[in-house]
Amino acid sequence: MTRRTASLTVAILLLVVLATVAFAAPLPYVVLAPGLTENTLGTVNGKPVVTISGHRTYPTAGHLDLTTVSVTSPDFHPRLPEILKAWWSPREIVLPRDAVYAPEQSVQQVEQQNQSQMLGSQRSAIVAGLTAAGFDAVDVTIASVVTGAPADGVLRDGDVITAVNGTSVESAQQVIDAVSGLSPGDSVTVDVNRGGTSRHFTMTAQAAPDDPTSARIGAGLKDAYRPPFDVSIHLGQDIGGPSAGLMFSLAVYDLLTPGKLNGGRFVAGTGTIDAAGSVGVIGGIQQKIAGAYDSGARVFLVPSGDCGEAKGSDLADQVELVRVATIEQAIRALHELDAGRDGAVPRC
Repeated sequence: MTRRTASLTVAILLLVVLATVAFAAPLPYVVLAPGLTENTLGTVNGKPVVTISGHRTYPTAGHLDLTTVSVTSPDFHPRLPEILKAWWSPREIVLPRDAVYAPEQSVQQVEQQNQSQMLGSQRSAIVAGLTAAGFDAVDVTIASVVTGAPADGVLRDGDVITAVNGTSVESAQQVIDAVSGLSPGDSVTVDVNRGGTSRHFTMTAQAAPDDPTSARIGAGLKDAYRPPFDVSIHLGQDIGGPSAGLMFSLAVYDLLTPGKLNGGRFVAGTGTIDAAGSVGVIGGIQQKIAGAYDSGARVFLVPSGDCGEAKGSDLADQVELVRVATIEQAIRALHELDAGRDGAVPRC
């Protein structure tokens, strides 16, 4: 063997070793792929996803599917072949691990975080669904009173505010908006329920300390969730996070109102929701669209803030991407679809 041949052989062997190491070495990336879907109008492990006790419910049909993203866990480190496969797939994305998980975050910590977010999402969804169906589910409660403020000596901790200046309120934010929209020196009337007795108070608004043009009465508020009857959500431990909120709320609404919200269609969607019914953005929208399409959905509810990314899906021309910012918009859009008024439906 000549020196040149020997050198070439060694070089080839080194390349083989390096390639083997490169393909076998774990890499600090996370792969996102389409996940499973669940019908919020259906059952999981033989139990209804949404159960309502103490009030009449109505028959439902079709699907209102929540959607998920399959994410590699913190203790899984994909190798180069898996990264390359995901990189070239139109339905998968690759992200640096630090973009998804905190450094040193364990599987148990991720699961606990996801379940905590899921429980919070379910509570907000129940309130939003009940409110949309016409039920009072939130008490706007006085949590504190600032000494020397207009509310001092007038309002008490635990008072439930029912109206401001004659207008009914359903959330702490509505009270804040009503008062801050006044000018310092304006008269403010507040109706409260105190221990079962209705009371009516009048105060003079004062300037907020951080904005002399904005009014305040000096009361700390909180939303106390008190559904008028029992509503529970059962999904098991396999799905976590907050992004199923919109679909849970629509299922609650559908069960409590006559007719079939989806018109019997296979509808899927995603989006966080707060108690006031506002829909928030989520991650992995393209993967969720793909998972929903594979399950049979041809209508997909998209948070308005995710529309830009949703339109980049390879399935954007095969699924109706309906843009929603609130539960009311989602309900209205589904009614329009059911009535055949497709042109009235906002799309991404």
